[in-house]
Amino acid sequence: MRRLIILILLFLAFLYSEKGGKMKLPKPRYKSEVSVEEALLKRRSIRSYKKSPLTLEEVSQLLWAAYGITADWGGKTCPSAGATYPLVIYLVAGEVKDLKPGVYQYIPEEHSLKLVLEKDVRKELMMAAWQQEYILNAPINIVIAANYERTTSRYGERGIRYVHMEVGHCGQNIHLQCETMGLGTVVIGAFNDKEVKKILKINEDVLYIMPIGKKK
Repeated sequence: MRRLIILILLFLAFLYSEKGGKMKLPKPRYKSEVSVEEALLKRRSIRSYKKSPLTLEEVSQLLWAAYGITADWGGKTCPSAGATYPLVIYLVAGEVKDLKPGVYQYIPEEHSLKLVLEKDVRKELMMAAWQQEYILNAPINIVIAANYERTTSRYGERGIRYVHMEVGHCGQNIHLQCETMGLGTVVIGAFNDKEVKKILKINEDVLYIMPIGKKK
């Protein structure tokens, strides 16, 4: 038994390096029993969640759906103006099996998580979003932020519109993926921008907060 525990700890240490602050995610699946049409039909905004943690496999699938790599040249699950890909995806983890609570940046090119802050910030995030309690009650929140310059440097002021289009694509991807997994989510746009950036310790502009959990 002791040897088994040691092996598990070594495996977890291999997956998650404190030095690099990165953790490789399980490989996402590319098929499900739920069709696109059925997911579109059932998609709704869900604000109540079971008191149940998510798994790393579920987190991996959601992040890949949001902004994962789908082509050798770096193409992602979302269309992006000029393939500038201005979005940055953050995971606010509260209750995920085998993952410490904290704020993580999703690295699409490696399909991995990079630790930003080792702290459960869901309560603070809820307060910054005008006390919308589903942020606190959900086991995870996906926060979609943007580096506008990636797109505006090519398209000027109109690039702002393109970034806003892209975040809509990304949010819908997450919604539909949730439907195939029996999970619920809702898009939150009402929050104090400066406070959210401060809580998450990030520099990009936050556009969406999406609490996610198992449907009640």
